[in-house]
Amino acid sequence: MRSYMILIFGSINVDLIVPVLNLPQPGETVLGGDYALLPGGKGANQALAARRAGSEVVLAGAVGPDSFAGIALELLRRGGVDTHLVRVVERPTGCAAIVVSQAGENAIAVAPGANTSVRSDQVPDESFDANTILLAQMEVPVRETETLMGRVRARGGRCLLNLAPALPIDLRLLSAIDLLVANEGEVTKTGLDPPQLARRLRQGLVVTRGAAGAIAFLADGSRIEVPALPIEAVDTTGAGDTFVGVLAAALDLGSNLKSALRGRAQLQVSPASGAALRLRCRIGRRSMPR
Repeated sequence: MRSYMILIFGSINVDLIVPVLNLPQPGETVLGGDYALLPGGKGANQALAARRAGSEVVLAGAVGPDSFAGIALELLRRGGVDTHLVRVVERPTGCAAIVVSQAGENAIAVAPGANTSVRSDQVPDESFDANTILLAQMEVPVRETETLMGRVRARGGRCLLNLAPALPIDLRLLSAIDLLVANEGEVTKTGLDPPQLARRLRQGLVVTRGAAGAIAFLADGSRIEVPALPIEAVDTTGAGDTFVGVLAAALDLGSNLKSALRGRAQLQVSPASGAALRLRCRIGRRSMPR
């Protein structure tokens, strides 16, 4: 079995999307336009973004024995993402219900389903080596992610964690993480300020700030500030995933962090641009840059 340059350990969902004029308030019902069923999930989104940015990518995850599985995986396979480490389990494929306003804001509720059955032991040691970047998120069991990170680190690989959604994390894990990517709210949930958090990581922390761009706080105390590109946001669903996937690909393809943030990653998608940097159309994975 070959090793891969980017190994993504994460969630696979189908997104049920309803466009509305304005997001509903608590207790309010609003009428929307035609719904759409589209592939999603942070792990799957980041896998496709990294592949479209030029890296060899394998995705490890889980889907159910249902029709949603085909919707979730078809675009990945067509896009060149290796899915042989995706298991079929006796749980429904994950599903996210997404309401999107005309202003491009969204509200999301996720039913994890099969994602709760993802296990680190479905990834054999032969799938990674010292040249591998492990990219993970917080939508599969955290203990399984921690275990896989330890195995990848033991073989000299790099670990990148997207701290989304904002769930509790064992701070002892930070020393095994090369790069942590989070938005400002997710950083707050750690109980540490950005410079403190960065000092506990192997390389540093990238904080995405929407229209304000991004800041990388490095473990040595320095920082890199990156402005957002001046692009009208159509819808921001999937923007963070696209940013993370393209960033991982830039690092995999030889860029240092400064170049990755200021060059390739910013060119492909800025945190303020939404996933639709090139395509002002459907949200999520179908609107990623190609």
